[in-house]
Amino acid sequence: MTEANAPSPALSLAPSPAPSLVPELLVADLDQSIQFWCGLCGFEVVYSRPEERFASIALGSAHLMLEQAGVGRNWVTGPLERPLGRGVNLQITVPDTGALVQVLGRAGVELFMEPETKWYRVGEDEVGVQQFLVQDPDGYLVRFQSSPGRRPAVR
Repeated sequence: MTEANAPSPALSLAPSPAPSLVPELLVADLDQSIQFWCGLCGFEVVYSRPEERFASIALGSAHLMLEQAGVGRNWVTGPLERPLGRGVNLQITVPDTGALVQVLGRAGVELFMEPETKWYRVGEDEVGVQQFLVQDPDGYLVRFQSSPGRRPAVR
């Protein structure tokens, strides 16, 4: 790492039990979003502010904030056109992608990408990823993944 791209000491963070990055998603209907994220995908409400139509949710170390658009203080940089979150997918690690696919299927939720297993080279190894993609009620693209492990890279 060169001096030009070395992290600033002023911006270095000490390890913390709280996540350092928590996406906040503007949603059309908070109740519908909580049903998807918590009722189907296994998240739990950490805290909420019903009067502001806001909820902080978590699944393990994955945290999200949900805020209903048009209520409270929304930070919007452009038109909110569906699907929301274009160009971003949220990767969330779960213990078993197969079980989640079954839950979503029983609820009639259509997958954006069917389950697959991919191997990605990381140094001298390959890391396995079992993954699928689904859109939440507002169109945010979510990639749930689990890991079948590591193996030596194929040359």
